[in-house]
Amino acid sequence: MMKYFWGIFIAVFALISCKNDDDSLQRIDQALNIYMKNSAGQDLLNSKKAGSYTGFSVNDIFGTKDIAPVSIPLKMTTDSLFYMDYLAGAKRRRLDSISPDNPGTGTSYHSKMLITFTKSTNVNDNVTGTLEIQYRNTPTVFQVSKVLYDGKEVFSKEADAPTSINTVTITK
Repeated sequence: MMKYFWGIFIAVFALISCKNDDDSLQRIDQALNIYMKNSAGQDLLNSKKAGSYTGFSVNDIFGTKDIAPVSIPLKMTTDSLFYMDYLAGAKRRRLDSISPDNPGTGTSYHSKMLITFTKSTNVNDNVTGTLEIQYRNTPTVFQVSKVLYDGKEVFSKEADAPTSINTVTITK
């Protein structure tokens, strides 16, 4: 009987001590859906359409080697639009302090990748671009704050914005 009581006591104690404190958790918001289109709105990632890219490769500029591939799967929406589904993979470097006047509020980081788009088997038809992803890191959130393509801002997100899959559209 006493053995049964101690078993119940330990189980109840374990449940109480495993209380979940949501305020102490850091929210992670770094998923990107990256669409490529031309000025006419054509999906450039659909290799079956004339004038679109037939493939792409991604190299981490901050990688430990000159050639540091980053795997970004190509996916398709229910509307048959193709996009690059980036979650993580490139190294991040510290960019700066978010608020120098208020230490401890966070730090920003960034990743840089060189994307080579292939149009045909001819190497001269390849198109390259630099994708930079900037992240905001505070005690409560780690999130994408800005995305630049070839130095131009193509996406930004406010600090208090809800967690979501961040949709980035690059027009070539």
